[in-house]
Amino acid sequence: MKTWTLRGTTTSYVVGVPDHGQWAQLVAWGPDDGLTPVEIVGTEHFVPRADVEPLEYAVRGVRYTAPVDLVVSAPEGTDEFRPVFVEAREGDGLELEFAGAIGLVLHYRMVGDVLERWISVRNDWTDELTLHRHDSAGFVVPGGNTIKYLWGEWNSEFQQASVTLPRGRFTIGSAQGITGHSYSPFLATDGDVAYGVQLAWSGSWEMSADVDTTGLLRIQAGRVSSSHGIALAPGETWESPKAVGACSADGADGLARAFHGYERAQSRKRTPHVLYNSWFATEFDIRAEHQLELARRAASIGVETFVVDDGWFVGRSDDRGGLGDWEVDPQKFPDGLDGFISRLRGLGLDFGLWIEPESVSPKAQLAQDRPEWILRTDRFEPVLVRNQLLLDLSRDDVREFIWSTLDRLLSTYDIKYLKWDANRPRLDSGDQRRDVDGLVVSNLYAILDRLREQHPSVYVEGCAGGGARVDLGMASRVDTLWPSDNTAPLDRLRIQEGFRTGFAPHLMSSWVTDALGTHDGRERSLDFRFHVAMAGVLGIGADLSRWNDEQLKTATRQIEQYKGFRELIADSNVYGLSAGVQYVGAERSVVFLWETGDGNVRGTLPTRPRRVPLAGLDPTKHYRVGEATYPGSYLLQVGIPFDGSADSHCLVVELLD
Repeated sequence: MKTWTLRGTTTSYVVGVPDHGQWAQLVAWGPDDGLTPVEIVGTEHFVPRADVEPLEYAVRGVRYTAPVDLVVSAPEGTDEFRPVFVEAREGDGLELEFAGAIGLVLHYRMVGDVLERWISVRNDWTDELTLHRHDSAGFVVPGGNTIKYLWGEWNSEFQQASVTLPRGRFTIGSAQGITGHSYSPFLATDGDVAYGVQLAWSGSWEMSADVDTTGLLRIQAGRVSSSHGIALAPGETWESPKAVGACSADGADGLARAFHGYERAQSRKRTPHVLYNSWFATEFDIRAEHQLELARRAASIGVETFVVDDGWFVGRSDDRGGLGDWEVDPQKFPDGLDGFISRLRGLGLDFGLWIEPESVSPKAQLAQDRPEWILRTDRFEPVLVRNQLLLDLSRDDVREFIWSTLDRLLSTYDIKYLKWDANRPRLDSGDQRRDVDGLVVSNLYAILDRLREQHPSVYVEGCAGGGARVDLGMASRVDTLWPSDNTAPLDRLRIQEGFRTGFAPHLMSSWVTDALGTHDGRERSLDFRFHVAMAGVLGIGADLSRWNDEQLKTATRQIEQYKGFRELIADSNVYGLSAGVQYVGAERSVVFLWETGDGNVRGTLPTRPRRVPLAGLDPTKHYRVGEATYPGSYLLQVGIPFDGSADSHCLVVELLD
């Protein structure tokens, strides 16, 4: 067997092709000091050998009874193809090429401790072929059969759960044309070594974990096409989105840190500004003078960017109109948007704007002028969700309309922040003889890439009715992501804990609001709310006109503290603690501790002083926490006190020697 090794920062991935050349298979994957081999011993009965081997990529025709990653059909009816290994190419990564009636290339690239994998399929047949299943990769996991995943719904995204598979199959995904609230494209295992897989795709997708009869776990990840499949003309090549896999000997926390490092490597290094968004204070009732009243208060507590949310454009007094007609409403801004922005600048504030460019309201002028641009299925009325329809972004002219709309707004007005929303799924199938899902997502990515290239100073937040479009495809194209519309402190804490298992803090937009809680409405202090939001990219969404002087003083103090360590939050190693989270940099750490009230009400029974052990420190060094000095070994083993009446703490731990 010929083998190749891809080396990461602390882990390695070894792939091989047997001498017969019929497939590639995993040889080993794991930490360098404990590389975990994968092999099947014994002889097979009743099934082909390929159905029990740890295949890297399984083609229908090479594998039969076990799950396959690629199913292709020809016009005469066959769906079996058997490409044979031709050559390996090494450079920035590794390419393993297989040839036959179809050409198949397996692509590999290691970034830090994260392995990118994707495929390209070439039609070397004489007729058109159809791709029915086309996963990006199949990751063989050397150990563990408990699968961790993230599920949710609107206002309850990123809930953590697990399922143990002695044998069998577990599948999650989205058929909504968008990543979705229900599941995240993320599967992981726990154990001595934690493994995880994510998919970089923002359309319909599917991920499956399968434990076969030998006990071997394999995770498949790929986008989902329509019932017609994807047509591939002779000589044409199709390329999948990337799936990424990572492993860590430091468990779930270490796995999260590996993914965080990968996401930081793809992001722009930008200091996140503290923003104020007026939505929760005003909703659609936007009046320039009222907005300026909020802006003055926001500036007084240290806010740097003021964002006007939904309702700034003509025809938008509620959620039933206006989308698609992106003209500033002169009744809401009598001095024009330029005049409003000028007054914000006078307060020392940058300006940000909400937009939902993929949608259109049925009564909007755009819908009347361009009915062919609305995504619909012949013979049926298009599906209305949240009183809005979708533009058919699979069309290039729609892509250019959306781009020109954004470009006009950003070129006309001094906009520094753009909140891009998407408040409904894509349900109408349209003409499925085209690859609608692929065209829509590719055009979305093209607009975002062009936006970053031609308006590089604009900070972009990705939002989709909360966290319905959080995935690696979006994470590499926007500066931050909105995890949920639920901003209540205890609900949000759980959402953010789930978010951080796969996504880095610099991507986590989080606001302080007055929300009571969808699931857990127990009151928490304003400090608690700030500390939850400061664990990501801090924003304020409360109605500041209702805050008293004491609340404004608290906000000023917390924002000032956040500005002192926000770069560390965005670029650090994250460790979960027994009562909070710790962000560890080279010389400083930031520790957030939260009293959730889930345990015994303190003081009603005898108890010992509560201490929280820290993580990620050097046991041979000394650190200052507030006015006290501790050895690193003490902080790691004994920890810091967490007692008293406060329901949360934010502590800075400084290296002394």
